[in-house]
Amino acid sequence: MTEQTGASAGARVLTAQDGLVVGDPAGVRDRFMIDGKDAGNRFALVQHLFAPKALAAPMHRHHKEDEYTYVLRGRIGAVLGDEEVVGEPGDLIFKPRNQWHTFWNAGDEPASVLEIISPAGLEQFFRALGTMTEPPDPEALAALAAPYECDADLEATSRIVERHGLAF
Repeated sequence: MTEQTGASAGARVLTAQDGLVVGDPAGVRDRFMIDGKDAGNRFALVQHLFAPKALAAPMHRHHKEDEYTYVLRGRIGAVLGDEEVVGEPGDLIFKPRNQWHTFWNAGDEPASVLEIISPAGLEQFFRALGTMTEPPDPEALAALAAPYECDADLEATSRIVERHGLAF
């Protein structure tokens, strides 16, 4: 039998009850399904569970990863550069590296998505954010994001929150 290179975890089934869940039930919770170390750092898979009208993240851009958001349930609004879109169940929202973006539950019911991150790494930033007990101030957020080469724009975030009546 030949060992596959790059994979550090064997085949398995992740049941609906498996995976660390962190975050605010009144906002967005993250369920960590596949960490980068499980997939040779090629990708990570996180399920975002949204309360109604919850913003997932501030307006931001990352320089190393692409993100693919597959909508499972609900309506997901997103700003992608200068464009605003809404994804429905079965839609895939592509957020390439170096593009400013954010996304939110655009509906009045709970929503969920699968977030594929490639290459892996940014899921660790989500994990750090999900364990915070208070919202970070701009300086603390910038310091937390710096190791992940991620920039945030809180002024643009405020405009989106106001325009759509979101919780963040």
